[in-house]
Amino acid sequence: MMGEPTSIAQLPTGWTSATIGELISRDGMFIDGDWVESKDQDPNGDVRLIQLADVGDGKYRNRSDRFLTSKKAIDLGCTFLKPGDVLIARMPDPLGRACIFPGDAKRSVTVVDVCIVRVGSNGINNKWLMSALNSIKFRAAVAFLQSGSTRKRISRGNLATLKLPVPPVSEQDRIVAKIEELFTKLDAGVQELRHAQTRLKRYRQAVLKAAATGELTKEWRESTTSCQLVESQQQAGSLSYIEPAEKLLTHILKERREKWEADQLKKMKACGRNAEKGDSKKEYQQPVAPDTKDVSLIPEGWAVASLDQLTTRITSGSRDWSRYYGKGSGTFIMAQNIRMGNLDLTYRQPVNPPLDNRDRERSQVEKGDLLVTIVGANTGDVCRVPRHLAEHYVCQSVALMRPVLVESSSFVEAYLVSEENGQRQFRRYIYGAGRPHLSFDQLRTTAVLFPPITEQQRITLELDRVFSIADTMEKSIASSLKQAERMRQSVLKQAFDGKLIPQDPNDEPAELLLERIKIERAKREAGKSVTTRRRTTSC
Repeated sequence: MMGEPTSIAQLPTGWTSATIGELISRDGMFIDGDWVESKDQDPNGDVRLIQLADVGDGKYRNRSDRFLTSKKAIDLGCTFLKPGDVLIARMPDPLGRACIFPGDAKRSVTVVDVCIVRVGSNGINNKWLMSALNSIKFRAAVAFLQSGSTRKRISRGNLATLKLPVPPVSEQDRIVAKIEELFTKLDAGVQELRHAQTRLKRYRQAVLKAAATGELTKEWRESTTSCQLVESQQQAGSLSYIEPAEKLLTHILKERREKWEADQLKKMKACGRNAEKGDSKKEYQQPVAPDTKDVSLIPEGWAVASLDQLTTRITSGSRDWSRYYGKGSGTFIMAQNIRMGNLDLTYRQPVNPPLDNRDRERSQVEKGDLLVTIVGANTGDVCRVPRHLAEHYVCQSVALMRPVLVESSSFVEAYLVSEENGQRQFRRYIYGAGRPHLSFDQLRTTAVLFPPITEQQRITLELDRVFSIADTMEKSIASSLKQAERMRQSVLKQAFDGKLIPQDPNDEPAELLLERIKIERAKREAGKSVTTRRRTTSC
């Protein structure tokens, strides 16, 4: 593992091993960034504060937007960055990633969780150092020395103990040139793959828009009138007709009320009351009408309804289950589990609420339920529960919507995921600049343009077919991107094993460079000591 003592005999001829500090010449530095608190910052400041988000894996990202004044930076004793400085992230992700600071229109400093390495004028090649720091061996050594239970980090002190295999300076230059040549080709391929991902995403949204507006089934609808008799798929020879969605909505509203009445009877009997149907003192609340502001043309035979009309329940999970976390066979569905059109249970929060907890049954999901994130960064993301999930409960950041007709769940999910339909409404509803929210009232009034049940089935079948192909393509692209990353690491491994380019026996050995750096630093320190003694004597 890189970072452990390296035998010189294992290295190519002319190479040696050294720590980062041993590679810094007399006018260089290896220090942490500065402790700049929120109170020290000024959005109108003339000094930029470089953040962890700016430090990419071999690339400067230029993402942050934080500033402070020159006076404050000087008062705090900040170190001003120079173009060519190597920045090392002491926090994920990934931990220990490094890039070169290219400079900025404003003078810049960086935060304490970023190390600054300035190799100096007579030291090593800074691009070579950056690549060495990003190699898989060095990354593994960093991981070995990481600390922290919730968010991993590495101290500069630990970074300073890790050793790198150091080639001669001339070979460093040739290695950098070869890496840049190969990475340029890789980057071009990766960029094309990213473009393909973007095109697939746009294609998905175009298909969803067509599905949600009736364009996807327009030809079928035009050839099939609402009064046309069709052979039933369930019983050969029997006939039925395609009901307009208005009749379907009437049926849904009737069934919605019946389910509510049955639920009331169940609750009354659970309380020991001898109740008959209709004896409940609680009045049935009529569902709210849809907000049709974002609804334009309605295809023939379609109707518009609110989510309140289409569901028997819109609720969320418990707020006080933290004491039940981390144990049991149950799963608490968190906001991070909700992905657009996909319930991602890769991350699992175990939970074991007591059987008599009143929120247990209310927040337990069933097949066909629609889940919407109502708080946080991914507010408005929607997915469907695709199958039976035992003991799965939503948290308070996730709304659970139970459709009256489970058969309509797939179509409603597609409608809500569509950027031009459900998502457009959610964007209009979302409030809260710091922490976005969606309210139950907003969800209830959300409009859904929906077709007859037979057309819904045709639409979902077509979406399944198209998205199955898209999924296969996306998996192929993702695999190619991973392969590109493996190739990138393979290049770095070859480079720092001395196998990327041939060695030149005429190169000055790296040991001589390190010795020269050591002597120059010693002279500088000696000069400082003499200056300090003279000042003391003169006083």
